[in-house]
Amino acid sequence: MTITDIAPSVFETVESEVRSYCRAWPVVFERATGSRLYDEQGRPYLDFFAGAGSLNYGHNNPVLKRALLDYLADDGITHGLDMSTTAKRDFLETFRSTVLEPRALPYKVMFPGPTGTNAVEAALKLARKVTGRETVVSFTNAFHGMSLGSLAVTGNAAKRAGAGVSLHHATRMPFDHYLGDRVPDFLWFERLLDDPGSGLDHPAAVIVETVQGEGGVNVARAEWLRGLSELCRRHDMLLIVDDVQMGCGRTGDFFSFEEAGITPDIVTLSKSISGYGLPLALCLFRPELDVWEPGEHNGTFRGNNPAFVTATAALDAYWRDGALRERTLGRADRVESALLDLCGGGRAGLAVRGRGLVWGLEFADGERAEAVCRRAFELGLLLETSGPRGEVVKLLPPLTATDDELDEGLGILARSVRHATGRLAA
Repeated sequence: MTITDIAPSVFETVESEVRSYCRAWPVVFERATGSRLYDEQGRPYLDFFAGAGSLNYGHNNPVLKRALLDYLADDGITHGLDMSTTAKRDFLETFRSTVLEPRALPYKVMFPGPTGTNAVEAALKLARKVTGRETVVSFTNAFHGMSLGSLAVTGNAAKRAGAGVSLHHATRMPFDHYLGDRVPDFLWFERLLDDPGSGLDHPAAVIVETVQGEGGVNVARAEWLRGLSELCRRHDMLLIVDDVQMGCGRTGDFFSFEEAGITPDIVTLSKSISGYGLPLALCLFRPELDVWEPGEHNGTFRGNNPAFVTATAALDAYWRDGALRERTLGRADRVESALLDLCGGGRAGLAVRGRGLVWGLEFADGERAEAVCRRAFELGLLLETSGPRGEVVKLLPPLTATDDELDEGLGILARSVRHATGRLAA
């Protein structure tokens, strides 16, 4: 039974028209475990969406669930604003010992609010406060959130259209490969910075995703990221890496920028930092940038203590050693090989790109990509599209998926591609 079989559906009569994912997957989900969700009828769906990257360790991970249940059973603090609690202390100590110290990262940790866009807003606000400048440079096809500040540095026209007001104080530059590698990296950007007649006000910061997930799984080269970091240093601009979707191991390393060997001035984390799908976001920055006055940036739900508990359990379970990193990088080769095979045989209009366990299969248009995702859903696999025209099928399997589950999902994808491309060609 689907949502449309319920007449009238409470989802249709009560919930806003803004709903989206439920339209692509028109069933009522009831429970989830590991790499699968189950609808009300008990039908399983293999999840290659993972809460848009919020469930890197799968649904109801037993290690994290046990920690959460024990904490709640002991009447642990659930709502704490930014009060000091044992759960927050345990998280900060564990984050320092498992993430910051092994990478020699000096960052201070700020809890800006419950979601990724809160972290981005805090990063932009801090950069402007520190430098006294307003302009922030972002990149073509970037996605940084849906609140006004983060939307201003987002590229997608459809998402920006929902703002209802003009979006200011942001300038777009071409992302890696955007100009087809015909123009040397940052030639246009640096020319504007050096020319007092260019009209580009000296930026406070540059914000970048190392892999643009919503933008179409566009992967920046390590050398491009290093060049960007050096450009920011030369021109006294802060470098912000938005690691909301690609952090917490999605690309292999805990931070997606590690491969490039750079140290951003500010980093935003959310989605899988709680490990369990609970709202939590971090804004990390160099200590000398910590110029906030007490309470100058706050939020009622910035101290989600149950999320601190599951985040601590996730860090302890998966980041005390390098096992998850090596496993993810090994699986990257497995996924890439399968996708390249799928694109073989001269099949026109298909391209593959990705890193770690985020991959995109690009079609000639959004109609084909949507048809693939629709067929995959019918066969029991959850996928979403991304890219400016919805032309990319995006794969975000849990990092904890088994080899058999990966093979199963890739097999369903292959069947879906053959079905959709054959039907559209007919």
